[in-house]
Amino acid sequence: MRKTLGWLLSLVVLIGTMGAAGSTAQAATAAEPAAATDIKDQILGIPGMSLIEEKPYPGYRFFVLNYEQPVDHRQPWKGTFKQRLTLLHKDVSRPSVFFTSGYNVNTGPRRSEPTTIVDGNQVSLEYRFFTPSRPDPANWSNLDIWQAASDQHRLFTALKKIYKKNWLSTGASKGGMTATYYERFYPRDMDGVVAYVAPNDVVNDEDSAYDRFFAKVGTKECRDRLNAVQREALVRREPLEAKYAVAAAENGWTFTTVGNLDKAYEAVVLDYVWAFWQYSLLADCASIPAAATASDQQIWDTIDAISGFSAYSDQGLETYTPYYYQAGTQLGSPDIKQPHLKGLSRYGYQPPRNFVPRDIPMTFQPGAMADVDKWVRNNAHQMLFVYGQNDPWGAEPFRLGYGVRDSYVMIAPGANHGANVAKLMDGEKALATAKILQWAGVAPAAALADAGRAAPLAAPDAQLDQVDPEREPQLRP
Repeated sequence: MRKTLGWLLSLVVLIGTMGAAGSTAQAATAAEPAAATDIKDQILGIPGMSLIEEKPYPGYRFFVLNYEQPVDHRQPWKGTFKQRLTLLHKDVSRPSVFFTSGYNVNTGPRRSEPTTIVDGNQVSLEYRFFTPSRPDPANWSNLDIWQAASDQHRLFTALKKIYKKNWLSTGASKGGMTATYYERFYPRDMDGVVAYVAPNDVVNDEDSAYDRFFAKVGTKECRDRLNAVQREALVRREPLEAKYAVAAAENGWTFTTVGNLDKAYEAVVLDYVWAFWQYSLLADCASIPAAATASDQQIWDTIDAISGFSAYSDQGLETYTPYYYQAGTQLGSPDIKQPHLKGLSRYGYQPPRNFVPRDIPMTFQPGAMADVDKWVRNNAHQMLFVYGQNDPWGAEPFRLGYGVRDSYVMIAPGANHGANVAKLMDGEKALATAKILQWAGVAPAAALADAGRAAPLAAPDAQLDQVDPEREPQLRP
């Protein structure tokens, strides 16, 4: 009790002293740190940022957001649109990973491989013109790789004020392409780039690399088995198209964009071999039916399972209109020879123009990919490209010239379009992991001294690390 009274008397004296020195007390109060602002409030304090929803996830905060972007970054006064994104928040003291698939954003909590490796935050941005991130009205000339890179640059600039540690960009397939284009146009933004299975169609009309790929991929037995099924599907075009017409009626599929059911049917069939190697493994060849003895239903089932008969319906194409538009204006698209289909194929590999509504004008820009390719060859710095040995899209990869610094191209043996760092050979996997940690600024001393000791910093999480089941448009990256 005596101690308590003594403490109170001391406090009274102290208060009196502070009151006598008012200006000093005010200065001291002003110097005290303010209470930390909640991360949601910090994010929503960014001009143009709005919350769609927050979803709980253990160990993280997860937000689905809209960010107001100029329709045309060259003329920002000409209007804006809302671009959807997600933010998986770990801590502002951790590095951040800028992810894009190049398509729609997944609105569930997900974590890319680099995010797991560095145990960081992840920003995932929906690509412009994929609904709902589409200007209204849509001027399709504003859909190009520079405008998309400028979307990323503007969002990064806003978020960097909150997430001040190192940043990496990443993505797979069209997302890997997107990360590469972002680096080309804004090379000072990111501290490193991890581009997975990113196609690099430098000269659109020169596609012999794909023909060489299909002549040697896997085993001859597997190639012959796939080619035989594909050929048989065109030999039996009449009965199988009858089944297709029934399926279209049952599912409400229409074929206005591609032209007619026959064109859609052949497009699906011609995707078959490519789609097998893109998404399957050599071991899966055992499940392919023997064409000579297979029933119509067996041929239908294997084509549908691998290519998907809905792909070239109006309903299947609609989601991917922005991709096909870009393929036909800048990205390019393959046109492979398939000699085993001679005399059976009526249309060959159809161009992207066939998959975009005719009221959307398209003009191809042959210099766009050549510019990016030249820049990467000469200027890549802290960039990692990962490809799958048996992935058709790896037939035309990004390559590195003598002037690049601390950059790598690695190939995962036997892997398909799902190749990643974890599937690389041990030495390359360790080096890639060590480099990602180093670029992110979080490499442990042991990993800096010996790349073989580099390992992901975050524990595996079955929900966060799962690969989304939605497949990309067939025969497209």
